[in-house]
Amino acid sequence: MDKTAIVLFSDPAGGDEAVGRLFNALFLAWELKQAGREVAVILQGAGVRWAAEITRPEHPAHGLYVALADQFAGVCGGCADVFGATAAVAATPLPIRREIDIPGVGSVIDLSRYLADGWRLVTF
Repeated sequence: MDKTAIVLFSDPAGGDEAVGRLFNALFLAWELKQAGREVAVILQGAGVRWAAEITRPEHPAHGLYVALADQFAGVCGGCADVFGATAAVAATPLPIRREIDIPGVGSVIDLSRYLADGWRLVTF
């Protein structure tokens, strides 16, 4: 079975381009899920800020978030710390993941694990 990890790095403060990246990441996740393929959505880098946005019912991507909630692998903890989003992420149902220590950053999601396990990484 195909396994695809979709990593969203875009910052919600990035305007229309960032929103486009969010929607395209979620569209791909939706398509893969509908096709019965294994998919994981990861919020990393400044993309961790999306957690507080898409979990709000009034956000335009909230419906996709709800439809894909079981596909969200988590939010990078070290990135949330660096980008000042830890409290906002903790207030959402999305899990904060801290798997591998990076000097000067803290613990982040281990993307190399996905590659080692045969996953394809797609970034937005």
